[in-house]
Amino acid sequence: QGAIGFIAPVDYQNFEEIITRIFERGEDPLVLILDEITDVRNFGAMARTALCMGVHAIIIPAMGSVTITPDAIKTSAGALLTIPVCKVKSLPVALEKMKEYSLQIIGCTEKGSDRIDQLELSGPLAIVLGSEEKGLSKTVLRIADKLAFIPIVGPVSSLNVSVATGMVLYEVNRQKVK
Repeated sequence: QGAIGFIAPVDYQNFEEIITRIFERGEDPLVLILDEITDVRNFGAMARTALCMGVHAIIIPAMGSVTITPDAIKTSAGALLTIPVCKVKSLPVALEKMKEYSLQIIGCTEKGSDRIDQLELSGPLAIVLGSEEKGLSKTVLRIADKLAFIPIVGPVSSLNVSVATGMVLYEVNRQKVK
């Protein structure tokens, strides 16, 4: 009768419930946290990689961050319709809560002190990547258990965030398979 309804393509989920279910299955949680990522295409590419690399959930802040859009879903090749995405009011509060669940918080930044391939990346993990413009926020830098970098040999000092995500998640999986 002339009425139009809009529904969200994906329901955001509660990360604590997801982490609890993962532990109940006897698995170690692997969570990807996006600190103020704003480019929906990077978000989509990161979601696709996360799904392929066994990430259990993606966490984004409610403010100053991407949301699930048709472009993000398209870029993710549908991964955003499968992998749980959790939107949190406060990223620092969520990170502290993850520490209570015994997740190791690994912040990825070119200013890190540890090479990603020289860290022990087993057990419950939360991998945090920041925006290409600002990197990780100061609060995340303070809360992270380790700050890791990807060694770069070329003249450019940083990588696209979705490419960096793939490299970091590959290293996590490489160590699990070893």
